Amino acid sequence: MREVNFESAAGRNIELSVVEKMYIDGSFVESDSVFEATSPSTGDTLGEIPNASTDQVDMAVTAAQRASDEWKEWSVWERRDALEKFATVFEDAATELTNLDVADNGSSIAKMKDDAEKGAMALRFFAGLGTEMKGETVPVSPDTLDYTLREPYGVVGGIIPFNHPAAFVARKIGPAVMAGNGIVIKPSEHTSLSALYVGHLIDEVDVFPDGLINIVTGGPEVGEHLVKHRNVRMITLIGSPNTGKAVMRGAAENVSNVMLELGGKNPNIVFPDVDPATAADGAVDGMSLTWQGQSCGSGSRLLVHDDVYDEVVDGVVRRFGSLNVGDPFDPETEMAAIVSEPQFEKVRSYVETAKEEGAELLTGGSVIEEFEDGYFFEPTVFAVEPQMTIAQEEIFGPVLSVLSWNDYDDMIEVANDVDYGLTASVWTNDLRTAHRTVKKLEAGYIWVNQHGSHYLGAPFGGFKESGNGKNESIEELLEHTREKNVNIMMDGELDY
Repeated sequence: MREVNFESAAGRNIELSVVEKMYIDGSFVESDSVFEATSPSTGDTLGEIPNASTDQVDMAVTAAQRASDEWKEWSVWERRDALEKFATVFEDAATELTNLDVADNGSSIAKMKDDAEKGAMALRFFAGLGTEMKGETVPVSPDTLDYTLREPYGVVGGIIPFNHPAAFVARKIGPAVMAGNGIVIKPSEHTSLSALYVGHLIDEVDVFPDGLINIVTGGPEVGEHLVKHRNVRMITLIGSPNTGKAVMRGAAENVSNVMLELGGKNPNIVFPDVDPATAADGAVDGMSLTWQGQSCGSGSRLLVHDDVYDEVVDGVVRRFGSLNVGDPFDPETEMAAIVSEPQFEKVRSYVETAKEEGAELLTGGSVIEEFEDGYFFEPTVFAVEPQMTIAQEEIFGPVLSVLSWNDYDDMIEVANDVDYGLTASVWTNDLRTAHRTVKKLEAGYIWVNQHGSHYLGAPFGGFKESGNGKNESIEELLEHTREKNVNIMMDGELDY
Protein backbone atom coordinates (compact mmCIF):
# COMPACT_ATOMS: atom_id res chain seq x y z
CA MET A 1 0.00 0.00 0.00
CA ARG A 2 1.19 3.51 -0.74
CA GLU A 3 -0.03 6.93 0.30
CA VAL A 4 -1.06 9.18 -2.58
CA ASN A 5 -1.71 12.91 -2.31
CA PHE A 6 -4.67 13.71 -4.53
CA GLU A 7 -5.60 17.29 -5.45
CA SER A 8 -9.34 17.55 -5.92
CA ALA A 9 -11.12 19.57 -8.62
CA ALA A 10 -11.23 22.62 -6.32
CA GLY A 11 -7.69 22.20 -4.98
CA ARG A 12 -8.31 20.23 -1.79
CA ASN A 13 -5.45 17.94 -0.77
CA ILE A 14 -6.73 14.45 -0.02
CA GLU A 15 -4.64 11.56 1.28
CA LEU A 16 -5.46 8.26 -0.43
CA SER A 17 -4.33 4.84 0.80
CA VAL A 18 -3.89 3.01 -2.49
CA VAL A 19 -3.54 -0.77 -2.71
CA GLU A 20 -2.32 -1.96 -6.11
CA LYS A 21 -2.38 -5.72 -5.56
CA MET A 22 -5.18 -8.26 -5.69
CA TYR A 23 -6.05 -10.37 -2.68
CA ILE A 24 -6.01 -14.09 -3.49
CA ASP A 25 -5.79 -16.99 -1.03
CA GLY A 26 -4.77 -14.76 1.86
CA SER A 27 -1.93 -13.06 -0.03
CA PHE A 28 -1.41 -9.87 -2.02
CA VAL A 29 -0.84 -10.71 -5.67
CA GLU A 30 0.54 -8.65 -8.56
CA SER A 31 -0.23 -9.10 -12.24
CA ASP A 32 1.95 -8.91 -15.32
CA SER A 33 -0.65 -6.58 -16.83
CA VAL A 34 -2.00 -3.38 -15.27
CA PHE A 35 -4.24 -0.46 -16.21
CA GLU A 36 -4.62 3.00 -14.71
CA ALA A 37 -7.22 4.09 -12.21
CA THR A 38 -8.19 7.62 -13.25
CA SER A 39 -10.22 10.17 -11.32
CA PRO A 40 -13.30 11.24 -13.33
CA SER A 41 -13.35 14.62 -11.60
CA THR A 42 -9.78 15.67 -12.47
CA GLY A 43 -8.38 13.20 -15.01
CA ASP A 44 -5.47 12.42 -12.67
CA THR A 45 -4.04 8.92 -12.35
CA LEU A 46 -4.70 7.46 -8.91
CA GLY A 47 -2.87 4.14 -9.20
CA GLU A 48 -2.28 1.03 -11.24
CA ILE A 49 -4.88 -1.75 -11.16
CA PRO A 50 -3.85 -5.37 -11.77
CA ASN A 51 -5.48 -7.05 -14.75
CA ALA A 52 -5.97 -10.61 -13.52
CA SER A 53 -4.91 -13.48 -15.74
CA THR A 54 -7.10 -16.53 -16.20
CA ASP A 55 -4.64 -18.48 -14.02
CA GLN A 56 -5.09 -15.96 -11.22
CA VAL A 57 -8.87 -16.22 -11.45
CA ASP A 58 -8.48 -20.00 -11.29
CA MET A 59 -6.27 -19.61 -8.20
CA ALA A 60 -8.91 -17.49 -6.52
CA VAL A 61 -11.69 -19.99 -7.27
CA THR A 62 -9.60 -22.92 -6.05
CA ALA A 63 -8.78 -21.05 -2.85
CA ALA A 64 -12.42 -20.12 -2.28
CA GLN A 65 -13.52 -23.75 -2.70
CA ARG A 66 -10.91 -25.05 -0.26
CA ALA A 67 -11.73 -22.33 2.27
CA SER A 68 -15.47 -22.95 1.95
CA ASP A 69 -14.93 -26.64 2.74
CA GLU A 70 -13.36 -25.54 6.03
CA TRP A 71 -15.61 -22.56 6.73
CA LYS A 72 -18.90 -24.43 6.37
CA GLU A 73 -17.85 -26.63 9.29
CA TRP A 74 -17.65 -23.59 11.55
CA SER A 75 -20.75 -23.12 13.70
CA VAL A 76 -23.17 -20.38 12.72
CA TRP A 77 -22.10 -18.52 15.87
CA GLU A 78 -18.44 -18.62 14.89
CA ARG A 79 -19.25 -17.36 11.42
CA ARG A 80 -21.41 -14.60 12.89
CA ASP A 81 -18.64 -13.46 15.24
CA ALA A 82 -16.09 -13.35 12.41
CA LEU A 83 -18.39 -11.30 10.18
CA GLU A 84 -19.17 -8.88 12.99
CA LYS A 85 -15.47 -8.35 13.70
CA PHE A 86 -14.90 -7.67 10.03
CA ALA A 87 -17.85 -5.24 10.02
CA THR A 88 -16.19 -3.23 12.79
CA VAL A 89 -12.88 -3.03 10.89
CA PHE A 90 -14.77 -2.08 7.72
CA GLU A 91 -16.65 0.69 9.50
CA ASP A 92 -13.49 1.98 11.19
CA ALA A 93 -11.95 2.41 7.73
CA ALA A 94 -14.77 4.72 6.62
CA THR A 95 -12.48 7.67 5.90
CA GLU A 96 -10.08 5.65 3.75
CA LEU A 97 -12.86 3.88 1.85
CA THR A 98 -14.82 7.09 1.31
CA ASN A 99 -11.83 9.02 -0.01
CA LEU A 100 -10.96 6.22 -2.40
CA ASP A 101 -14.51 5.97 -3.73
CA VAL A 102 -15.00 9.73 -4.13
CA ALA A 103 -11.68 10.09 -5.98
CA ASP A 104 -12.22 6.97 -8.09
CA ASN A 105 -15.97 7.23 -8.67
CA GLY A 106 -16.56 11.00 -8.84
CA SER A 107 -19.69 11.14 -6.68
CA SER A 108 -20.20 13.74 -3.97
CA ILE A 109 -18.79 13.00 -0.54
CA ALA A 110 -22.03 14.38 0.90
CA LYS A 111 -23.67 10.98 0.46
CA MET A 112 -20.75 8.67 -0.37
CA LYS A 113 -19.50 9.14 3.20
CA ASP A 114 -22.45 7.02 4.34
CA ASP A 115 -21.50 4.00 2.20
CA ALA A 116 -19.00 2.49 4.64
CA GLU A 117 -21.56 2.60 7.44
CA LYS A 118 -24.18 1.04 5.15
CA GLY A 119 -21.72 -1.69 4.18
CA ALA A 120 -20.99 -2.46 7.82
CA MET A 121 -24.73 -2.52 8.57
CA ALA A 122 -25.26 -5.05 5.79
CA LEU A 123 -22.48 -7.27 7.16
CA ARG A 124 -24.03 -7.19 10.63
CA PHE A 125 -27.53 -7.73 9.23
CA PHE A 126 -26.56 -10.93 7.44
CA ALA A 127 -24.42 -12.09 10.36
CA GLY A 128 -27.50 -11.87 12.56
CA LEU A 129 -29.61 -13.95 10.18
CA GLY A 130 -27.45 -17.06 10.40
CA THR A 131 -29.91 -19.11 12.46
CA GLU A 132 -32.67 -18.38 9.93
CA MET A 133 -31.15 -20.73 7.34
CA LYS A 134 -33.67 -23.31 8.43
CA GLY A 135 -34.89 -26.48 6.83
CA GLU A 136 -38.39 -27.88 7.03
CA THR A 137 -40.04 -31.17 7.82
CA VAL A 138 -42.47 -32.47 5.24
CA PRO A 139 -45.38 -34.69 6.34
CA VAL A 140 -45.41 -37.62 3.90
CA SER A 141 -46.38 -40.81 5.79
CA PRO A 142 -46.33 -42.18 9.37
CA ASP A 143 -43.28 -44.39 8.72
CA THR A 144 -41.21 -41.80 6.86
CA LEU A 145 -39.29 -38.74 8.00
CA ASP A 146 -38.74 -36.18 5.26
CA TYR A 147 -36.83 -32.98 5.91
CA THR A 148 -34.76 -30.36 4.11
CA LEU A 149 -31.32 -28.88 4.73
CA ARG A 150 -29.78 -25.65 3.49
CA GLU A 151 -26.14 -25.95 2.39
CA PRO A 152 -23.69 -23.55 0.73
CA TYR A 153 -22.90 -23.70 -2.99
CA GLY A 154 -19.17 -23.63 -2.36
CA VAL A 155 -17.90 -20.74 -4.50
CA VAL A 156 -19.82 -17.57 -5.33
CA GLY A 157 -18.68 -15.09 -7.97
CA GLY A 158 -19.64 -11.52 -7.07
CA ILE A 159 -19.54 -8.84 -9.77
CA ILE A 160 -19.77 -5.28 -8.44
CA PRO A 161 -20.80 -2.04 -10.22
CA PHE A 162 -19.13 1.36 -10.09
CA ASN A 163 -21.73 3.46 -8.28
CA HIS A 164 -21.25 2.22 -4.68
CA PRO A 165 -18.01 0.21 -4.84
CA ALA A 166 -17.15 -0.29 -1.16
CA ALA A 167 -20.73 -0.70 0.05
CA PHE A 168 -21.53 -3.30 -2.59
CA VAL A 169 -18.38 -5.31 -1.80
CA ALA A 170 -19.59 -5.58 1.79
CA ARG A 171 -23.13 -6.31 0.69
CA LYS A 172 -21.98 -9.24 -1.44
CA ILE A 173 -19.59 -10.64 1.17
CA GLY A 174 -22.27 -10.73 3.89
CA PRO A 175 -24.81 -13.24 2.54
CA ALA A 176 -22.30 -15.36 0.61
CA VAL A 177 -19.98 -15.88 3.56
CA MET A 178 -22.66 -16.21 6.23
CA ALA A 179 -24.22 -19.00 4.18
CA GLY A 180 -20.91 -20.89 4.25
CA ASN A 181 -19.56 -20.03 0.81
CA GLY A 182 -16.23 -18.71 -0.34
CA ILE A 183 -16.41 -15.75 -2.69
CA VAL A 184 -14.41 -14.22 -5.53
CA ILE A 185 -15.25 -10.54 -5.99
CA LYS A 186 -14.63 -8.73 -9.25
CA PRO A 187 -15.24 -4.94 -8.97
CA SER A 188 -15.88 -2.62 -11.90
CA GLU A 189 -12.72 -1.81 -13.83
CA HIS A 190 -13.69 1.87 -13.41
CA THR A 191 -13.71 1.77 -9.59
CA SER A 192 -11.44 -0.93 -8.21
CA LEU A 193 -9.49 0.97 -5.54
CA SER A 194 -11.84 0.53 -2.58
CA ALA A 195 -12.31 -3.18 -3.33
CA LEU A 196 -8.55 -3.68 -3.31
CA TYR A 197 -8.39 -1.79 0.00
CA VAL A 198 -11.02 -4.18 1.38
CA GLY A 199 -8.50 -6.95 0.67
CA HIS A 200 -6.12 -5.13 3.00
CA LEU A 201 -8.86 -4.98 5.67
CA ILE A 202 -9.59 -8.71 5.35
CA ASP A 203 -5.91 -9.42 5.80
CA GLU A 204 -5.74 -7.07 8.77
CA VAL A 205 -8.72 -8.48 10.67
CA ASP A 206 -7.50 -12.08 10.11
CA VAL A 207 -10.70 -13.84 11.16
CA PHE A 208 -11.47 -15.87 8.00
CA PRO A 209 -9.74 -18.92 6.55
CA ASP A 210 -7.23 -17.93 3.87
CA GLY A 211 -8.94 -17.91 0.49
CA LEU A 212 -12.49 -17.45 1.78
CA ILE A 213 -12.72 -13.92 0.33
CA ASN A 214 -10.74 -13.05 -2.80
CA ILE A 215 -10.54 -9.79 -4.76
CA VAL A 216 -9.61 -9.99 -8.45
CA THR A 217 -9.58 -6.99 -10.80
CA GLY A 218 -9.68 -6.41 -14.51
CA GLY A 219 -11.98 -5.84 -17.45
CA PRO A 220 -14.94 -7.79 -18.83
CA GLU A 221 -12.78 -10.75 -19.81
CA VAL A 222 -11.94 -11.35 -16.13
CA GLY A 223 -15.63 -11.34 -15.23
CA GLU A 224 -16.41 -13.65 -18.14
CA HIS A 225 -13.84 -16.22 -17.04
CA LEU A 226 -15.17 -16.07 -13.48
CA VAL A 227 -18.77 -16.54 -14.64
CA LYS A 228 -17.90 -19.52 -16.86
CA HIS A 229 -15.67 -21.26 -14.32
CA ARG A 230 -16.99 -24.77 -13.70
CA ASN A 231 -16.40 -24.53 -9.95
CA VAL A 232 -18.28 -21.24 -9.49
CA ARG A 233 -21.75 -22.55 -8.69
CA MET A 234 -23.43 -19.19 -8.10
CA ILE A 235 -23.05 -15.76 -9.68
CA THR A 236 -24.39 -12.60 -8.08
CA LEU A 237 -24.32 -9.40 -10.13
CA ILE A 238 -25.35 -5.79 -9.75
CA GLY A 239 -25.15 -4.24 -13.19
CA SER A 240 -26.86 -3.40 -16.46
CA PRO A 241 -29.42 -5.63 -18.22
CA ASN A 242 -26.94 -6.27 -21.04
CA THR A 243 -24.32 -7.45 -18.56
CA GLY A 244 -26.96 -9.53 -16.79
CA LYS A 245 -27.88 -11.28 -20.03
CA ALA A 246 -24.20 -11.98 -20.74
CA VAL A 247 -23.82 -13.43 -17.23
CA MET A 248 -26.86 -15.66 -17.73
CA ARG A 249 -25.44 -16.97 -21.02
CA GLY A 250 -22.06 -17.67 -19.41
CA ALA A 251 -23.51 -19.27 -16.29
CA ALA A 252 -25.68 -21.51 -18.46
CA GLU A 253 -22.57 -23.44 -19.53
CA ASN A 254 -22.43 -24.96 -16.05
CA VAL A 255 -26.08 -24.37 -15.08
CA SER A 256 -24.86 -22.14 -12.26
CA ASN A 257 -27.35 -20.25 -10.14
CA VAL A 258 -27.65 -16.58 -11.05
CA MET A 259 -28.90 -13.67 -8.95
CA LEU A 260 -29.23 -10.37 -10.81
CA GLU A 261 -29.97 -6.82 -9.68
CA LEU A 262 -30.13 -4.88 -12.94
CA GLY A 263 -31.19 -1.50 -14.29
CA GLY A 264 -34.42 0.42 -14.41
CA LYS A 265 -36.37 3.15 -16.18
CA ASN A 266 -38.40 3.86 -13.12
CA PRO A 267 -41.70 5.80 -13.11
CA ASN A 268 -42.34 8.51 -10.55
CA ILE A 269 -46.13 9.10 -10.72
CA VAL A 270 -47.73 12.30 -9.42
CA PHE A 271 -51.48 12.48 -8.79
CA PRO A 272 -53.37 15.79 -8.71
CA ASP A 273 -54.20 15.66 -4.98
CA VAL A 274 -50.58 15.90 -3.86
CA ASP A 275 -48.78 19.11 -2.88
CA PRO A 276 -46.84 20.15 -6.03
CA ALA A 277 -43.81 21.40 -4.10
CA THR A 278 -43.55 18.15 -2.16
CA ALA A 279 -43.81 16.11 -5.35
CA ALA A 280 -41.20 18.28 -7.09
CA ASP A 281 -38.74 17.89 -4.23
CA GLY A 282 -39.37 14.15 -4.15
CA ALA A 283 -38.81 13.84 -7.88
CA VAL A 284 -35.46 15.63 -7.66
CA ASP A 285 -34.32 13.62 -4.65
CA GLY A 286 -35.47 10.43 -6.36
CA MET A 287 -33.11 11.05 -9.27
CA SER A 288 -30.10 10.21 -7.05
CA LEU A 289 -28.20 13.21 -8.38
CA THR A 290 -25.60 13.03 -5.61
CA TRP A 291 -24.25 10.18 -7.72
CA GLN A 292 -25.19 11.87 -11.00
CA GLY A 293 -28.28 9.76 -11.57
CA GLN A 294 -26.06 6.68 -11.72
CA SER A 295 -28.40 4.48 -9.73
CA CYS A 296 -30.51 1.58 -10.94
CA GLY A 297 -33.40 2.79 -8.79
CA SER A 298 -33.41 6.43 -9.97
CA GLY A 299 -36.85 7.82 -10.77
CA SER A 300 -35.80 8.83 -14.28
CA ARG A 301 -39.37 9.09 -15.66
CA LEU A 302 -41.66 11.66 -14.06
CA LEU A 303 -45.35 11.18 -14.94
CA VAL A 304 -47.35 14.21 -13.78
CA HIS A 305 -51.11 14.74 -13.94
CA ASP A 306 -52.15 17.68 -16.13
CA ASP A 307 -53.79 19.52 -13.20
CA VAL A 308 -50.47 19.96 -11.38
CA TYR A 309 -48.07 19.55 -14.30
CA ASP A 310 -46.92 23.16 -14.58
CA GLU A 311 -46.36 23.62 -10.85
CA VAL A 312 -44.52 20.32 -10.37
CA VAL A 313 -42.35 20.63 -13.47
CA ASP A 314 -41.51 24.26 -12.76
CA GLY A 315 -40.39 23.21 -9.29
CA VAL A 316 -38.26 20.38 -10.67
CA VAL A 317 -36.64 22.63 -13.26
CA ARG A 318 -35.83 25.26 -10.61
CA ARG A 319 -34.24 22.64 -8.35
CA PHE A 320 -32.24 21.12 -11.21
CA GLY A 321 -31.04 24.56 -12.29
CA SER A 322 -29.94 25.55 -8.80
CA LEU A 323 -28.03 22.38 -7.90
CA ASN A 324 -24.47 22.92 -6.73
CA VAL A 325 -22.38 20.95 -9.24
CA GLY A 326 -18.67 20.79 -8.50
CA ASP A 327 -15.79 19.24 -6.60
CA PRO A 328 -16.93 15.86 -5.21
CA PHE A 329 -14.80 16.44 -2.09
CA ASP A 330 -16.78 19.58 -1.21
CA PRO A 331 -19.47 18.57 1.32
CA GLU A 332 -21.77 21.22 -0.18
CA THR A 333 -21.61 19.68 -3.66
CA GLU A 334 -24.93 18.16 -4.70
CA MET A 335 -23.76 16.61 -7.97
CA ALA A 336 -20.28 15.91 -9.29
CA ALA A 337 -18.55 13.90 -12.04
CA ILE A 338 -19.84 11.05 -14.20
CA VAL A 339 -17.76 7.95 -13.52
CA SER A 340 -15.86 7.50 -16.80
CA GLU A 341 -15.40 8.79 -20.32
CA PRO A 342 -17.53 5.99 -21.86
CA GLN A 343 -20.39 6.74 -19.47
CA PHE A 344 -19.98 10.48 -20.07
CA GLU A 345 -20.18 9.99 -23.83
CA LYS A 346 -23.21 7.73 -23.38
CA VAL A 347 -25.03 10.52 -21.53
CA ARG A 348 -24.10 13.06 -24.22
CA SER A 349 -25.30 10.71 -26.93
CA TYR A 350 -28.70 10.20 -25.29
CA VAL A 351 -29.13 13.96 -24.89
CA GLU A 352 -28.37 14.55 -28.57
CA THR A 353 -30.77 11.76 -29.55
CA ALA A 354 -33.49 13.38 -27.44
CA LYS A 355 -33.01 16.69 -29.23
CA GLU A 356 -33.08 14.98 -32.63
CA GLU A 357 -36.32 13.17 -31.73
CA GLY A 358 -38.01 16.43 -30.77
CA ALA A 359 -37.94 16.26 -26.98
CA GLU A 360 -38.30 19.68 -25.35
CA LEU A 361 -35.22 20.65 -23.35
CA LEU A 362 -36.37 22.33 -20.13
CA THR A 363 -32.99 22.79 -18.46
CA GLY A 364 -29.39 21.60 -18.77
CA GLY A 365 -28.32 19.49 -21.71
CA SER A 366 -24.68 20.55 -21.94
CA VAL A 367 -21.19 19.74 -20.76
CA ILE A 368 -19.98 21.89 -17.86
CA GLU A 369 -16.89 23.58 -19.28
CA GLU A 370 -15.66 24.90 -15.92
CA PHE A 371 -14.18 21.49 -15.09
CA GLU A 372 -12.48 20.78 -18.40
CA ASP A 373 -10.40 17.87 -17.07
CA GLY A 374 -13.35 15.99 -15.62
CA TYR A 375 -16.61 14.46 -16.78
CA PHE A 376 -19.17 17.00 -15.60
CA PHE A 377 -22.58 17.32 -17.25
CA GLU A 378 -25.47 19.62 -16.42
CA PRO A 379 -28.46 18.11 -14.62
CA THR A 380 -30.95 17.86 -17.45
CA VAL A 381 -34.74 17.73 -17.83
CA PHE A 382 -36.65 16.95 -21.03
CA ALA A 383 -40.39 16.96 -21.70
CA VAL A 384 -40.88 13.82 -23.77
CA GLU A 385 -43.34 11.51 -25.46
CA PRO A 386 -43.62 7.89 -24.23
CA GLN A 387 -41.92 6.22 -27.20
CA MET A 388 -38.90 8.53 -27.36
CA THR A 389 -35.58 6.82 -26.74
CA ILE A 390 -34.84 8.65 -23.48
CA ALA A 391 -38.28 7.67 -22.18
CA GLN A 392 -37.62 4.00 -22.91
CA GLU A 393 -33.94 3.29 -22.22
CA GLU A 394 -31.88 3.58 -19.05
CA ILE A 395 -29.32 6.38 -19.40
CA PHE A 396 -27.66 6.02 -15.98
CA GLY A 397 -26.98 9.72 -15.84
CA PRO A 398 -28.45 13.07 -14.69
CA VAL A 399 -31.25 13.15 -17.28
CA LEU A 400 -34.93 13.22 -16.26
CA SER A 401 -37.78 12.55 -18.71
CA VAL A 402 -41.08 14.29 -17.89
CA LEU A 403 -44.45 13.14 -19.24
CA SER A 404 -47.96 14.49 -18.67
CA TRP A 405 -51.09 12.40 -18.17
CA ASN A 406 -54.82 12.80 -17.56
CA ASP A 407 -56.26 9.31 -18.14
CA TYR A 408 -55.49 6.80 -15.38
CA ASP A 409 -55.45 3.66 -17.54
CA ASP A 410 -53.28 5.31 -20.19
CA MET A 411 -50.85 6.42 -17.49
CA ILE A 412 -50.53 2.90 -16.12
CA GLU A 413 -49.89 1.60 -19.62
CA VAL A 414 -47.13 4.17 -20.16
CA ALA A 415 -45.60 3.47 -16.74
CA ASN A 416 -45.38 -0.26 -17.50
CA ASP A 417 -44.48 0.02 -21.19
CA VAL A 418 -40.71 -0.37 -20.82
CA ASP A 419 -38.41 -3.38 -20.65
CA TYR A 420 -37.61 -2.72 -17.00
CA GLY A 421 -39.46 -3.19 -13.73
CA LEU A 422 -37.19 -2.33 -10.81
CA THR A 423 -38.73 0.53 -8.82
CA ALA A 424 -41.61 2.99 -8.98
CA SER A 425 -43.12 5.65 -6.78
CA VAL A 426 -46.64 6.99 -6.33
CA TRP A 427 -47.39 10.47 -4.99
CA THR A 428 -50.95 10.81 -3.62
CA ASN A 429 -52.80 11.60 -0.40
CA ASP A 430 -55.50 9.01 -1.14
CA LEU A 431 -54.92 5.50 0.21
CA ARG A 432 -57.34 3.94 -2.26
CA THR A 433 -55.44 5.50 -5.16
CA ALA A 434 -52.13 4.38 -3.71
CA HIS A 435 -53.15 0.75 -3.19
CA ARG A 436 -54.90 0.49 -6.55
CA THR A 437 -51.90 1.91 -8.40
CA VAL A 438 -49.32 -0.17 -6.55
CA LYS A 439 -51.15 -3.34 -7.64
CA LYS A 440 -51.10 -2.29 -11.29
CA LEU A 441 -47.44 -1.28 -11.54
CA GLU A 442 -44.95 -3.83 -12.87
CA ALA A 443 -42.11 -3.10 -10.48
CA GLY A 444 -40.47 -5.06 -7.71
CA TYR A 445 -40.02 -2.22 -5.20
CA ILE A 446 -42.52 0.62 -4.89
CA TRP A 447 -42.55 3.71 -2.69
CA VAL A 448 -45.55 5.86 -1.83
CA ASN A 449 -44.81 9.55 -1.21
CA GLN A 450 -41.05 9.07 -1.37
CA HIS A 451 -38.49 7.65 -3.76
CA GLY A 452 -35.14 6.07 -3.07
CA SER A 453 -34.99 4.87 0.54
CA HIS A 454 -33.70 1.36 1.24
CA TYR A 455 -34.31 -0.64 4.40
CA LEU A 456 -32.40 -3.78 5.35
CA GLY A 457 -34.94 -6.55 5.64
CA ALA A 458 -37.20 -5.18 2.88
CA PRO A 459 -36.60 -7.33 -0.23
CA PHE A 460 -35.19 -5.26 -3.10
CA GLY A 461 -35.28 -6.59 -6.66
CA GLY A 462 -36.93 -6.17 -10.00
CA PHE A 463 -39.28 -7.63 -12.58
CA LYS A 464 -38.71 -8.15 -16.31
CA GLU A 465 -35.24 -7.07 -17.46
CA SER A 466 -34.48 -5.52 -14.09
CA GLY A 467 -33.33 -8.86 -12.73
CA ASN A 468 -34.31 -11.76 -10.52
CA GLY A 469 -34.03 -12.60 -6.86
CA LYS A 470 -34.35 -10.27 -3.89
CA ASN A 471 -31.52 -8.42 -2.17
CA GLU A 472 -31.03 -6.74 1.20
CA SER A 473 -33.20 -9.34 2.96
CA ILE A 474 -33.48 -12.89 4.27
CA GLU A 475 -34.29 -13.91 0.68
CA GLU A 476 -30.78 -12.87 -0.40
CA LEU A 477 -29.18 -15.03 2.29
CA LEU A 478 -31.29 -18.06 1.39
CA GLU A 479 -30.49 -17.53 -2.30
CA HIS A 480 -26.87 -18.31 -1.42
CA THR A 481 -27.82 -21.80 -0.24
CA ARG A 482 -28.85 -25.03 -1.94
CA GLU A 483 -31.80 -26.96 -0.58
CA LYS A 484 -31.27 -30.67 0.00
CA ASN A 485 -34.14 -33.05 0.73
CA VAL A 486 -33.60 -36.06 3.01
CA ASN A 487 -36.06 -38.95 3.18
CA ILE A 488 -35.68 -41.56 5.93
CA MET A 489 -37.77 -44.74 5.90
CA MET A 490 -38.65 -45.87 9.43
CA ASP A 491 -41.02 -48.81 8.83
CA GLY A 492 -40.56 -52.29 10.26
CA GLU A 493 -40.71 -53.72 13.76
CA LEU A 494 -38.45 -52.45 16.54
CA ASP A 495 -35.92 -54.89 17.99
CA TYR A 496 -37.04 -54.25 21.55
